[in-house]
Amino acid sequence: MHSTGNKNNTNVLYFTEGVIMDERQLIKGCLENRKEDQKELFRRFSGKMLSVCRRYARHEMEAEDMLQDAFVKMFKNLDAYKGNGSFEGWLRRITINTAIKHCQRKSFSNELLGYEKLPDNRYYGNTGSPLDEDFLLQLVSDLPDGYRLVFNLYAIEGFSHAEIAEMLDITASTSRSQLVKARRLLQMRLAEVEDFNARTNRMVP
Repeated sequence: MHSTGNKNNTNVLYFTEGVIMDERQLIKGCLENRKEDQKELFRRFSGKMLSVCRRYARHEMEAEDMLQDAFVKMFKNLDAYKGNGSFEGWLRRITINTAIKHCQRKSFSNELLGYEKLPDNRYYGNTGSPLDEDFLLQLVSDLPDGYRLVFNLYAIEGFSHAEIAEMLDITASTSRSQLVKARRLLQMRLAEVEDFNARTNRMVP
């Protein structure tokens, strides 16, 4: 009886190499200003990058603006990508930096200095499970800009406080403070929803 392990590994290798080669061809076509390749590159990565933008944006329109700006920057600087590391990772970093710039255009500086005004309590309705992905995304989106930036960069993207400090031009201690405040506010919101759901369930006959 022959093992199929090597065959499966070979198939995975061929598939991976095929994806990389196809990606390189797309990038080459984009550098040569081929519109069909530019559209395909956008189609292939826009969904994932929009998900990134949604975590930093207040609403869908703002997320779409971030996405558009990120792809404009990507195409403008595409010749800077030399194939070291994944293209998706490179594009993701551009998208994150673009989202940060969008947030910094607003009242972000006041929040980092500690003058933030916490949002009023919101009614989220009966969400069922407080761990619902869309619900949690809404909670994060409702955080003040400074909290939301640091929370996303640390808890989701995996940057250290030192890296966040450099990216946002703040101190590492400020980054840590913003993260603590963000987590505290998220815990408060989750507790409010859990309390609301518990009271609603008790009212149901």
